[in-house]
Amino acid sequence: MRILALGDVVGRSGRDAVVAAVPRLRQDLALDFVVVCAENAAHGFGLTAKIASDLFEAGVDVVTLGNHSWDQREMIAHIDKEPRILRPMNYPSGTPGRGAGIFQAPQGKKVLVMQVMGRLFMDPLDDPFAAVAQELNKYRLGKGGVDAIVIDVHAEATSEKMSMAHFADGRASLVFGTHSHIPTADAQILPGGTACQTDLGMCGDYNSVIGMRKEAAIARFTRKMPTDRLAPADGEATVCGCVVETDDLTGLVRKIQPVRLGGRLLQGMPEF
Repeated sequence: MRILALGDVVGRSGRDAVVAAVPRLRQDLALDFVVVCAENAAHGFGLTAKIASDLFEAGVDVVTLGNHSWDQREMIAHIDKEPRILRPMNYPSGTPGRGAGIFQAPQGKKVLVMQVMGRLFMDPLDDPFAAVAQELNKYRLGKGGVDAIVIDVHAEATSEKMSMAHFADGRASLVFGTHSHIPTADAQILPGGTACQTDLGMCGDYNSVIGMRKEAAIARFTRKMPTDRLAPADGEATVCGCVVETDDLTGLVRKIQPVRLGGRLLQGMPEF
């Protein structure tokens, strides 16, 4: 299988770029499955039902959220109606929505997608490692089980994201980090066959401060005065993420390559 994962979609620039890129990438790379973190898609804060629908219409299979899950209040009621939207599964018991699900890919293949949120420098949630272990223990990866397992680790600390990748090595196909909005250069396959990248980066305008207009962001650092509310930069976006190719027998990864398309960053188009 070939699976595309894209990092945090930020504002209109980011979501327009993703909606335009996904159909072409599905065709050019013969993709089987697409996962996108879209928790910053609605003017930088949260996700709406309409934006989620646009992403699904473009060919996205699963959308993940994160610490901005409920910034758009309509998502609280909508998330239980749309199983393709996942929020962190280590949220407290009773939180609306779900953090993991099994989804159908072509030829009847099954993909387990889960998301957890880190705890270092973030909200004090339940243990993400215990949540991942509990979910992994339910399923077998490879022939006779699920064909692929993908884990989105929405976290601030690179150490926590890398620790999760090693924790799941050999039991998941792909572990990727989101939230930092900066793509890391460490896409790799771990010794047990699990692919990982510490952070996929954002799908947004990089002539910015992590996707937000730079003037207000700089003012927050340079002046102890109230500033305008942060708003997404609206220049041309770079679509950032990675593509993996899994082994049909084991579900582990044979190849991982970064994706960087459009905008200001050095371009990177996978070759298979």
